[in-house]
Amino acid sequence: MVEPELEINFQLPCKFTADPFPFPPLPVSIDFSLEQDTAVKTISAGSSEGILNFMVIFLQNNCFFQCCTLLFHNRVVLAHKRIIAHFDLDTFFVSVERLNDPSLVGKPVIVGGTRERGVVSTCSYETRVFGVHSGMPMAQAMKLCPQAIVLQGTRGDYSRYSRWVTDIIAAKAPLFQKASIDEFYIDLTGMDRFFDPVQWTVDLRQEIINATQLPISFAMASNKLVAKIGTDLAKPNNYIVIEHGKEKEFLAPLRVNKIPGIGEKAYHTLLDLGIETIGDLQNVNPVMLEQQLGKHGRDLWQRAYGISFSEVAAYHESKSISSENTFHENRNDIPFLEAEIVRLTEKIAHELRQENKMAGCVSIKIRYPNFETQQRQASIPYTYYDDELIYNAKQLFHQLYKKGQPVRLLGVKLSELTDEASQTNLFQDVQKKNELYKAIDNVKERFGKALLTKGRNAKRKEEGNELPDVS
Repeated sequence: MVEPELEINFQLPCKFTADPFPFPPLPVSIDFSLEQDTAVKTISAGSSEGILNFMVIFLQNNCFFQCCTLLFHNRVVLAHKRIIAHFDLDTFFVSVERLNDPSLVGKPVIVGGTRERGVVSTCSYETRVFGVHSGMPMAQAMKLCPQAIVLQGTRGDYSRYSRWVTDIIAAKAPLFQKASIDEFYIDLTGMDRFFDPVQWTVDLRQEIINATQLPISFAMASNKLVAKIGTDLAKPNNYIVIEHGKEKEFLAPLRVNKIPGIGEKAYHTLLDLGIETIGDLQNVNPVMLEQQLGKHGRDLWQRAYGISFSEVAAYHESKSISSENTFHENRNDIPFLEAEIVRLTEKIAHELRQENKMAGCVSIKIRYPNFETQQRQASIPYTYYDDELIYNAKQLFHQLYKKGQPVRLLGVKLSELTDEASQTNLFQDVQKKNELYKAIDNVKERFGKALLTKGRNAKRKEEGNELPDVS
């Protein structure tokens, strides 16, 4: 058995280049299976390119001391096997709509935009047999399944159910990440010393189903990548466990586009190369892939072996984003205060979009000259749009503000942030809106965030009133 903090020196020849890969002096954690002393079952380490190359070659050779000559000098420690569960609410928007209207159960349902210009956000399994899928133009979906029932959707209901599930997981999970409005990762590494992780996760899934009546699937694996792929196979409304050391075997028969990050262009490139399954990808020379797809090619090859070092980021770590301003002199004129609310909200909304996050809660903070400070917040449907956030921020301000009282400080905070939650807007016809905000953000990034302002702000500048700096 490998002892913690054991130093090992060994040389690893490179199969694909004339020179060995550069190995930086970074800590590496290797978890060996003692059942087969030559087989490497699980390896976890930092994301250094040199170390990644080391590990994929390691896995390809499927051996350790017997197949390698010694050159690598680093600290090797025995690590806990990672235990990651990935939860995904099945056809989430459709499931919520069926709770609101049970007559939709068993019928082909599409939640999305209008038939003419909209996009499919979520579709029921009854429509998928016709080839309908998320992200498809609505017009194309209706040609494939003309009998489908199309619903516009209501973000408020989806946000409410998402929060409900989040609260259930938060009350039980030692460490979890909310990846999107309907997707969660739970890190149970080391918890096997106290309970059976599989049974614990099964019980949690059942608790969610009992409380919300929503179907939910999960997969448990050694990392986020394999768990996410596994969840797709577990659906509908089921679960699967991928044993440690079985990642390569599990992935091999799957279509290569099951790997997250493979878009249509890359998928067709791989097909043209004769790569149809993940197993095919495992057997390809990564140098050739890199020539065809750039650095993305080598990354895909590593993913084909189930190698991923993405960590489960604690949900509270990206809980809020805020901005506030202390005025040079106390102000009580409503137009000025409203303009400041707009400016502060625009600023943090821009940061929100840059991080590809959406907010589910808006807070307003007011401090008066006597340092009395008041705050009020409101839950909102997940969004990152200025106009929606500004509307809610203004509403809160007028609810909280003591009319006529001078204000020393104003602040706006966005919280309940969710990564990659843009699917909540797919049921709206927001293509033009998204393009507009993208153009605005591009201008701000290139020429400065203060270049573009709302009409009220622009008018005030014309009057010679400069906006104060953000503290």
